[in-house]
Amino acid sequence: MITILNLWNNVWPYLVAILLFILLITIHEFGHFIAAKLMGVRVNEFAIGFGPKLFAKQWGETKYALNLIPLGGYCAMEGEDETSSDTRAFCNKAPWRRFIIVVMGALFNLLLGLIIVAVILAPSKAFTSTVIAEFDENAVSQQSGLEINDRIAEVNGRKIFTTYDLSYAFTNVKDGKLDITVLRDGKEVLLRGVSFDTAEEQGITYLTVDFKVYGIKKTVGSYIKQTVKTAVSYCAVVWRSLIDLLSGKYGISAVSGPVGVTVAISNAAKQSLQNLLPIMALITINLGLFNLLPIPALDGGRLLFILIEMIFRKPVPQKYEAAVHAVGFAILMGLMVLIAAKDILSLVF
Repeated sequence: MITILNLWNNVWPYLVAILLFILLITIHEFGHFIAAKLMGVRVNEFAIGFGPKLFAKQWGETKYALNLIPLGGYCAMEGEDETSSDTRAFCNKAPWRRFIIVVMGALFNLLLGLIIVAVILAPSKAFTSTVIAEFDENAVSQQSGLEINDRIAEVNGRKIFTTYDLSYAFTNVKDGKLDITVLRDGKEVLLRGVSFDTAEEQGITYLTVDFKVYGIKKTVGSYIKQTVKTAVSYCAVVWRSLIDLLSGKYGISAVSGPVGVTVAISNAAKQSLQNLLPIMALITINLGLFNLLPIPALDGGRLLFILIEMIFRKPVPQKYEAAVHAVGFAILMGLMVLIAAKDILSLVF
């Protein structure tokens, strides 16, 4: 009995992670699905997961399926990747209709992220601002020019909306110095080389925050405003992370695939729902934004071809578009395998 309980205690966090993956995938594909229905496109199959079918049922014109491998899904529309004479085929619809169908998957993920952020903030009795209220004793940043009542507006040229932005901006700063723009007495003041003490963890340098910020009283207005600002901060961090990765600020070791993300989710699930929700919000926003990038095989790649058609009033021949997406898909799968191998090796060693 004890052995079974121990096994369950080790397994259930990973089941939670898998269920969250399935939820995020379902939300994304449902965005495509509902938009296709509204735009008058025939949906042949709506499936969650890849590989062998675990369950399938025909309901009306659409087959609904649950497949074995929960690492993706699809909303298979008539005429999506081939020509069709059906008037309800995706390929026979106006470009603006196809644009809405393709973009809705990512938008549903972003909307889910906004909802999760609202849930995270709901229990809060007050919110945190970016205005400095007091400094720790012998604070290095105060000696470098920061003052009480400074509102931090930018760090190294990047806009700061919430303390979540500050947390990211204070990560992996090698020399412990930042250029910070503050609002002071109604004017913008640029402070160059503001210093902080530093600490290092797993090869990443963190600045030690040596000040506290004012709270914001919770009202209906401040709750809505803080929800939107926090969701924007999540989006900004995802975008900045991609830029920092491409620029070399972070190495490939900082990238996690499905394996690494599953471990992170399971670890958070073991602690509390409070720790799990921010990770879930970040992942769904990440999924939404990443899918909008103009990369072949992603929604953003398909949107690019639709935009080209709208601009030049002529579609790119389908065989060329299909070839581009096929190559992009192969590259993405290769990267996923490499990152998954890296995640597995890091767990083993």
